[in-house]
Amino acid sequence: MRAFADSPPRVAVIGAGAFGSWTALHLRRLGADVTLIDSWGPGNTRSSSGGETRVIRAIYGADRVYVEMVRRAYDLWLQLDPTLYTDTGALWMHRGDDAYVRSSLPVMRENGFAVDQLSVADAMKKYPQISFNGIKSVWLERRAGALSARRACGVVRDAFTQAGGTYRTAHAMPNVTDSLKSLRLEDGTRLEADHFVFACGPWLGKLFPDVVGDAIRPTRQEVYYFGTPRGSERYQPPRFPIWIDFGERIFYGIPDVHGRGFKIADDTRGEVVDPTTQERKPSEAGLMRARTLIAERFPEMTKAPLIAAEVCQYENSPDGNLIIDRHPHASNVWLAGGGSGHGFKLSPALGEMVAARVLQDKAVPEMFLLERLHALKKRETQFDRKN
Repeated sequence: MRAFADSPPRVAVIGAGAFGSWTALHLRRLGADVTLIDSWGPGNTRSSSGGETRVIRAIYGADRVYVEMVRRAYDLWLQLDPTLYTDTGALWMHRGDDAYVRSSLPVMRENGFAVDQLSVADAMKKYPQISFNGIKSVWLERRAGALSARRACGVVRDAFTQAGGTYRTAHAMPNVTDSLKSLRLEDGTRLEADHFVFACGPWLGKLFPDVVGDAIRPTRQEVYYFGTPRGSERYQPPRFPIWIDFGERIFYGIPDVHGRGFKIADDTRGEVVDPTTQERKPSEAGLMRARTLIAERFPEMTKAPLIAAEVCQYENSPDGNLIIDRHPHASNVWLAGGGSGHGFKLSPALGEMVAARVLQDKAVPEMFLLERLHALKKRETQFDRKN
């Protein structure tokens, strides 16, 4: 832990999901006096970090920044608690163009990630549980797997408090004008700090309407778990992988990890919702789409019973990239978010990046800065005026 010449800087981190908890842990490891707060607790059901599992994989097209972040994230996840990770591999199934995977191969190799192209015939032999009808190309990302999401948030929070950090369940009510000296909490108390990091997931736009606003759009996403055949390990790792089916809609799934069931989710962005008040009851239309895909791709599971379901949300940025930046009107306020459905796995590396930005003034990739959101919004406005 780094020692500061004077008293350590005080940092308040608001939001104890994956982004906030990892940021708090890294700040503490750098020697800061850190308080982490959350309205409902780490990995709660309303948060984007809740739920049973998340995918960790490294294929990101030709985007070197994300591949390197995944590589670093693997190291940090496994250092923290290896039991949070289940190795499965990831099967990428394309009904059409597979340029996204092909473009990723050079940077994947440079970062030590192996990707194998399988013929459809070989894929059928390797995974007889899957029907490859309509699939034109198959790729197997060897190092990929599932992270225990809700549990991970608690593990990170516990590592943070064991390192000397302070955790509180409380609701923050920010009022940012210029430099922020203290944060008002709903219980009437105030939290004083030198720096404030807001990692509030789907609430980030509502908390900062003038700076973020609708650049963060929470969308409703449904996840289903189906019962696998009795007495069979065919849908458990290592015999069955994480899979992604690129069709008219993109579906993905996670094998039966920890006896939870066969997970399937539609990656298509749903309707915009309020994460605090939305009813989390699965829809008949969503369930029907999931069953239709299962009948086509996993015939043995056609009549499998639905054993659980979750309604969560993505918090989408316009271009799908993360947000890591200083508040433009408050030099000691920082924003971290924009997970856009793929950010959870990156959270250890993101937290490290945020902590280094706050305490060491290290730069972050330009693709994560707020300025690019304003440029995107300007282009959208210009396009609307022309059409």
